[in-house]
Amino acid sequence: MYLGRSLLMSMILTIISTFPGHSAELVMVEQVGCHWCERWDAEISHIYPKTSEGRQAPLRRVDLRDLPDDITFRSPPVFTPSFVLVQDGQELARLEGYNGDEFFWFLLAQMLKDNADQIAVPQ
Repeated sequence: MYLGRSLLMSMILTIISTFPGHSAELVMVEQVGCHWCERWDAEISHIYPKTSEGRQAPLRRVDLRDLPDDITFRSPPVFTPSFVLVQDGQELARLEGYNGDEFFWFLLAQMLKDNADQIAVPQ
């Protein structure tokens, strides 16, 4: 009996963990052939998930020409890369372009700080 309940609880927790959380995400809008996207990939992409910023707002990549329906952008993205801070499918802030790692980290930290009261803390 105990084993059955334990197994059932484990299955429920596994199913729940597959649903998207209510934490923020950083949506990178990119397109094929974007030099600045490639530069961001080379300088930041491998580090980002390991940072506190990456844990606070995990990265989601989307194509400029195939934007997802589950995000409400304040205005359609035009430039690549664009980094859009999203909470519950709503755009909170945006960083357009990439001009090196120092600018990226500084502006991202500012964006997260400015929207801290709206961002759910990951568990």
